[in-house]
Order: sequence, then structure tokens, then C-alpha cells
Amino acid sequence: MYNFLLPDEFVTSIFEITPEKLQELGIKGIITDLDNTLVGWDRADATEELIIWLRIMKESGIRVIIASNNNETRVKHFAEPLGIPYIHKAKKPFRNAFYSAIIQLGLRPNEVVMVGDQLLTDVMGANRLGLHTVLVKPVAQSDGLVTKFNRFIERRVFNDLKRKGILTWEEKE
Repeated sequence: MYNFLLPDEFVTSIFEITPEKLQELGIKGIITDLDNTLVGWDRADATEELIIWLRIMKESGIRVIIASNNNETRVKHFAEPLGIPYIHKAKKPFRNAFYSAIIQLGLRPNEVVMVGDQLLTDVMGANRLGLHTVLVKPVAQSDGLVTKFNRFIERRVFNDLKRKGILTWEEKE
């Protein structure tokens, strides 16, 4: 029932994702969401810890691109100082942004991981293309209106998964 909604992995933080772990999986590129994945939706700039994580990925040969449903002003302000390519108004879970990101990375789908904080946008869209998916615990505890609706649906899915004995990041804490 949850084929498109179930991520390959649950993590409590982006920092649990290491180059070594990705390389073991044959992953050479990351498509990442921005808001509540890399930083809180209400934070304009990257944290020092995130800057270091991105540098480590780059030095390890892991390519990174941001695919965000947010507007160009928000995504550009965040991504450009870091030298990270980005796609704004991605319209996830629709496939176009994922295809575009894979092409910009210059990789095959089996070499790419999607990292995001939402089942209904990040995970569902990437799963439909056969990408490896990682659901990260949201950085911020608050959300915008559309995301609040998505979280309501996620809560129902998580409760069902828990009843079936499938652990999410909630049970790993």
C-alpha cells in the first residue's frame, strides 16, 4: 500500500548521511530538499555545521543539488553563496524536477539519493523514479499551511507503519 511513500531509510539528521555510507550504496549524487531538511523553513542561511557537511560531500566527490518547492528568491539566496545548483518551484512530487536534477548532476537514477523531510513530496516523487530515498526528521517543529496538511497525512502513515512494526526516525530516538 505504501510503495511510493516508504523511504529506503529514516534518519534524524542530515548529518547521519556520510560519504562513506553513500559510496557503499553506489551513490554519487544527492538531490536534497531545502526547508526543514537542510535548515528550518524560517532560516535564511546555512549553519556552519551544514557548510562543513556540504564541503565534505564535495571533497568526497558527492555532487549535491537542491530541489525545492519554494520560490526562486528563497532558494537562490540559500544556494548561491554555497555554490550549489538548485531548482526552485520544483512542484514535487511531480517528476520533472527530479529528472532535471538527475540530468544536472550528470548521473543515472541508481547513483542518486533524494533526501527530504516530507513523504508526500520528496519521498513519493523520488520513489516513482526509483531513486534511493532518505526521510530526515524535520529541522523545525513548525510548518507552513500546505506542509501542515502533509504532516497530518504523514502522521496517519507513520501510525500505520508503527502498527506493522516498521521503525521510523520517531522510534529511533
